[in-house]
Amino acid sequence: MKVYDDKHIKNIVFVGAHNSGKTTLAETMLFEAGLINRRGSVENGNTVSDYHEIEHQRGTSVFATPLHTEWRNYKINIIDTPGLDDFIGEILSSIRVADTIVTVINARHGVEIGTEIIWSHIDNYNKPTLFVVNQIDHMNADFEHSFNSIKALVGNNAVKIQYPLKVDGAQCIIDVLKMKMYKFSPQGGKPEKFPIPDDQKELADHLHNELVEKAAENDEELMELFFEKGTLSEDEMRQGIKAGMLNHELFPVFCVSALNDMGSGRLMGFIDNVAPAAADLKPEQSVEDKTIVRTNEAPTVLFVFKTVHLPNVGQITFFKVKSGVIKANDKLVNSRTGETETLNQLFIMDGKKRESVSKLVVGDIGATLKLKYTETNDTLHAENNKVTIKPIAYPEPRTKKSISAVNKNEDEKLSDALKKIHSQDPTVVVSYSKELKQQILGCQGELHLATISWTLENIYGIKAAFIQPKIAYRETIKRTSTANYRHKKQSGGAGQFAQVHMKIEPWYEGMAEPEGFNIRGKEEVELAWGGKLIFYNCIVGGVIDLRYLPSIKKGILEVMESGPLTGSYIRDVRVMVYDGKMHSVDSNDIAFKIAGAHAFKAAFLNAKPKLLEPIRELTVKVPEEMIGNVMTDLQSRRSVILGIDSSDHYQILKCATPEAELYGYSTDLRSLTQGKATFNSVFSSFEAVPDSIQQNLVQQKE
Repeated sequence: MKVYDDKHIKNIVFVGAHNSGKTTLAETMLFEAGLINRRGSVENGNTVSDYHEIEHQRGTSVFATPLHTEWRNYKINIIDTPGLDDFIGEILSSIRVADTIVTVINARHGVEIGTEIIWSHIDNYNKPTLFVVNQIDHMNADFEHSFNSIKALVGNNAVKIQYPLKVDGAQCIIDVLKMKMYKFSPQGGKPEKFPIPDDQKELADHLHNELVEKAAENDEELMELFFEKGTLSEDEMRQGIKAGMLNHELFPVFCVSALNDMGSGRLMGFIDNVAPAAADLKPEQSVEDKTIVRTNEAPTVLFVFKTVHLPNVGQITFFKVKSGVIKANDKLVNSRTGETETLNQLFIMDGKKRESVSKLVVGDIGATLKLKYTETNDTLHAENNKVTIKPIAYPEPRTKKSISAVNKNEDEKLSDALKKIHSQDPTVVVSYSKELKQQILGCQGELHLATISWTLENIYGIKAAFIQPKIAYRETIKRTSTANYRHKKQSGGAGQFAQVHMKIEPWYEGMAEPEGFNIRGKEEVELAWGGKLIFYNCIVGGVIDLRYLPSIKKGILEVMESGPLTGSYIRDVRVMVYDGKMHSVDSNDIAFKIAGAHAFKAAFLNAKPKLLEPIRELTVKVPEEMIGNVMTDLQSRRSVILGIDSSDHYQILKCATPEAELYGYSTDLRSLTQGKATFNSVFSSFEAVPDSIQQNLVQQKE
């Protein structure tokens, strides 16, 4: 393969709502460039990018797939992404390494919720973005509606480069940058070029002048030229458009029919000649605050943005060359682990097809096989030049399930498979809760979960069971209580004896010291599960030897790890040990630990014990017209509305919701709003459970 320099490598990512035609457009671009001699289709399951079996079964993209094409002395790396936000991890990793975002819009629907969700991430990254209105030849296509919805999304800096037109029944595209009309046969392909028809001249001139002004706004020299001449040449317009895209202040809009191969060649020409390359982007700062120098001469730095595990192939690691040049058999150091990796082979990937190359230069995207210590988000760098690329920030899980192998003999096999799935998709989060005694799987929604289940069963041969996770409740007390316990055991020879008297109270920050006790010592124990145990030594007269106090505290802490109400952790209690008895022969650490545990448990049950539940701060973004149904549903989930904000035609609800009420919320919200609402949640606090619910939970434990 020809080696291109960084100015002639364009990295683009196709994003957009489900069914907008991203995969079809990628297939058409590969066909137009001659890299494939026959176009596949999503329906037939034979496109280059959707090559996984699950994608064939579902008829939709599940994974982001790197491809490439070559067009008129430029190399265009394309990443085709899923359109459903359950697979947001695939989308985010692709946006992170792209130089230009190509947002595909279905001409029948305009900007949809999927596009709006993705746009918020594009906006955060400030990446150059263009829009492609697809399916312009569909009988229900509405280009003007689509363009207006783009303007509603990004503002008045959306600007038409093209608009569609029917002439004598033939599909045409008017291009106001080149000021030409492209006319397509019903079979698509290479169009005929014509002057702009007389009846379109006024509109085309108006749009051309608007484009000239937008291009001039982004460059002082161009603005001066514009004032001098009243217009700009095509090359000058290209320069201004690129500057506007780099500033994230100009969003060109194109139109195509990917299915019928209309307009894709012109789109590729624009990507070649105008869309920014890696060399054009602003310098990047590393975690160590070093400037990443984007030249071939600089030390090599690779950023790993994707990992795939394929049967019979193993791990494929996808990377972008951020600096320098990488050659086959080069050794690089992983900045996270410190381990040295040898990149024995380098590939350009087109779906599942691998093409070996001897080297890749700065700005290019490639892959390698069987790295031992490297995962998604890692940086590989030349020795003695430690650099860490800022990692991709992935969203928190929105759906959680307890997961276990149906066949208990496969638990270890399940654990290994889940590690690989997390390595491939970091939005899949797996943890073991010692408290709940469950393995918890976190993901982005029910469709995401179904994909994980399919992968476990069909790729790794493991049948997994998914159930509702337990809730991590806490136990505490509401009033003061006293108790004493005598532990006495005789079994021949030395026995066991200990007696402990204690008083317990609810603890809160800033609480005054206890009155009526001779305080000889105080210890604050920060509990691993949150809250505190405040432990006072109030022993007078040596009735209990000081050496037994740690054992009493140990017994208390053991009870606190499994509370008497539901077996949940206990928090925020203070204990005063003020009396007791010991025996010169039979007293020992074990005896005092047992006595301390029993005394604490008896006092706890008499102190009006209270169950606390985790509360999450829930943020829901919902279209204005659907707010009523969403609020009614939230109130049924014991939510407390904290505030409502507006953003365009959306309402943003903030509320405090018990975690126990959020199970299945992702599915229910999607059903309530036809998938148009989104949400996220973060842990907020522990609050008291209503008495009726507490009673049910305690009965379940019994």
